[in-house]
Amino acid sequence: MNISPCQSHSHLSRRSVLRGTGIAGLSWLTPLADLLAVEAEKAPSGKPARSVILLWLGGAASQLDTFDPHPTTKIGGGVKTIPTAIKGVEFASGLEQTASVMKDVSLIRSMVSKEGDHERAFYNIKTGYRPDPTLIHPSIGAIVCHELPEAKIEIPTHVSILPNQWPARGGFFGAQFDAFQMYDPKQQVPDVKARVDEKRMDRRLEGLSVVENVFAQGRSPNLDEEKTLHQISMQRARKMMTSDQLKAFNVSDVPAKELAAYGDTPFGRGCLAAVRLIQAGVRCVEVTLSGWDTHANNLEGQASQVKILDAAYASLIRDLKKLGLLESTIVLCGGEFGRTPKINNVGGRDHWPHGFSMLVAGGGFAGGRVIGATDPEGERKEPENPVFVEDLHATVQSLFGIDYSKEIMTPIGRPMVLSKGDVVEALKA
Repeated sequence: MNISPCQSHSHLSRRSVLRGTGIAGLSWLTPLADLLAVEAEKAPSGKPARSVILLWLGGAASQLDTFDPHPTTKIGGGVKTIPTAIKGVEFASGLEQTASVMKDVSLIRSMVSKEGDHERAFYNIKTGYRPDPTLIHPSIGAIVCHELPEAKIEIPTHVSILPNQWPARGGFFGAQFDAFQMYDPKQQVPDVKARVDEKRMDRRLEGLSVVENVFAQGRSPNLDEEKTLHQISMQRARKMMTSDQLKAFNVSDVPAKELAAYGDTPFGRGCLAAVRLIQAGVRCVEVTLSGWDTHANNLEGQASQVKILDAAYASLIRDLKKLGLLESTIVLCGGEFGRTPKINNVGGRDHWPHGFSMLVAGGGFAGGRVIGATDPEGERKEPENPVFVEDLHATVQSLFGIDYSKEIMTPIGRPMVLSKGDVVEALKA
């Protein structure tokens, strides 16, 4: 289903809520009607999402060489295209498997950011806010874990696989909401095995307990344990080290055929591990595929990354669907911005935050839709029906049943809402 321009960014208005809910006759009760309209917009339309997987295309994939090609135009760059499962929608060649699952996926072709620097744009996409020197905002994974705590899980509920230099942060929620970082899932999870035998480890912990008790003597009985988190962190670490749930991180025992379906690359194995972690109850898994920053030799550089992405992404969608997890798991795939329509003097494309692509699926997102459009001649910066970064965050949070307008008092005494965006209703199932 291809959404027409007038539909693609239609936010729920007060009037449409009143009409749709049959309470137009109460519209003279303006404060009540406004409140009902706001609450209706926040409420999820179906069963709330439970988990989120974020596939980060680090360095910024070129929309023109992946999900929004314009072949035979002056900005096409020699790209060849293939049809997708959405009628009339084409992808760049090399994305054949991803093209085949597009009935379960929606494509935003009009993402807009105000940040064109890698670090600032990464921050913006991950948090929904632009960088602020006075505080660090929490990433979407940290927000989900904070607002929807999971008591039954013994491993971290926020995980980053193959992180780059800017991993997901807990921000003003605290370091306990930072993503747990690991690398190729073919390897053992780092730092979860004691370096000494069990008896010696117990003696060390007893000695540490003595030190902690001495430290606590003479201090206020109201000492806020949450501010140091030391004992809490120790307890969590010990529980994780002995948990059977750790097996979800490791894919070394997965049959070769199953690994091959994902491409059997570090990123492919990361996507397979993401599915296993979601099965185990993890809230948020972020998997990074770096290498998209093609300021030179763009066509070749993008094609090599597309090959890695295609098998892994399509297999992840298929497996989540087969396991009955796609309905409860949001899957986001995209980079920090796009790349310029103009090809530079060394055959590369530079940074372009004015209209780039992102795939969204599962967890209440519709499938088979295309939102927005970019100029095939590359002359206009503003795409049709722009979707701003903060709007995507508000939409994701709303699908979790999270009140995205909730105000949090930060440690510096500054009130902050979880998201300042608006829900993109055209993306919801």
